[in-house]
Amino acid sequence: MPVDLHPRLLRGFLATAETLHFGRAAQRLHIAQQALSRDIRALERALGVALFSRTTRTVQLTAAGEQLLPKVRRLLALHDEIVTGAADRALLVDLNSAVDGEDLTADRLLAAARAALPRCELLARYCGGLAGAAVELLAHRLDVSFGRFAGLPAPVRSQLVHTPVRLERMAVLVPAAHPLAGRSEIPLAALAGHPLDVCAGNQATTEWADLGRRLAAEHGLVTAPPHTPPVGADEMAHYLARHGEAVLTTVGGPAIPGSVTRPLADPVPLSLVGLVHRPELRHPGLDALRSAAAEFGAREGWLRRVPGSWLPREDAALLGG
Repeated sequence: MPVDLHPRLLRGFLATAETLHFGRAAQRLHIAQQALSRDIRALERALGVALFSRTTRTVQLTAAGEQLLPKVRRLLALHDEIVTGAADRALLVDLNSAVDGEDLTADRLLAAARAALPRCELLARYCGGLAGAAVELLAHRLDVSFGRFAGLPAPVRSQLVHTPVRLERMAVLVPAAHPLAGRSEIPLAALAGHPLDVCAGNQATTEWADLGRRLAAEHGLVTAPPHTPPVGADEMAHYLARHGEAVLTTVGGPAIPGSVTRPLADPVPLSLVGLVHRPELRHPGLDALRSAAAEFGAREGWLRRVPGSWLPREDAALLGG
């Protein structure tokens, strides 16, 4: 019976064969080294041969690997030629939510990519959160999304590619009448006794709720019970007025009528936003988004970590720290 080989497995083999180093190959592919090793083993099982000889110090191609390498290069070149022909289609980019904000990361990147590629169609989608978007990505109903990759389940992460984009400072959105609304920034300790709404009722943003729970647990805070999530700025205004709780958000987010956004401090909690897509995706719009992220990052220090800041260990690992 013929064996179907996913292009991801072949790309993993090619990167490893060209670098002869699993760590560098994984970096080239923007995946975890464990995921690459798993893919190589899956390819070897499918073909029934060992492709690499490994020691604690070296990685070398076996005879079977040497024979396979030129064939894989030809096959992937043909694959990319076919996919490039499909690049005329629109790239579907998830911005999470259809709200306006002064410094929304995904919105800025999409605007920059559109400006760089005026003839390329990039269409915005609004999945509500990365957890919801991941379902659409894996079903090929969406191409790119942004959010907290470390908060996705491991089986989902293993099927997607992540590029760190920005460390966003976390904040709370509070009603104007909230006891903490008058402060310019809010120390985490000041939230004691004030339930923190981490959007636990929104199944599209479970990665964000996980981040909020970790922040609360490590700083002795109480999280609010799950509520049915609102959609849109006007509904969020009604939601805040009804529940009166501090909603976890980020600096530069949407302006909601009747509320204020206050940065959190002591320590400054951070959220790592990443660009997420399927491994096989090839599209000039994706390249433009990556380029824009690199440019903003270099110019504005998007991945520069504030001294003494708070970031979960799992997120820091994605930065290599």
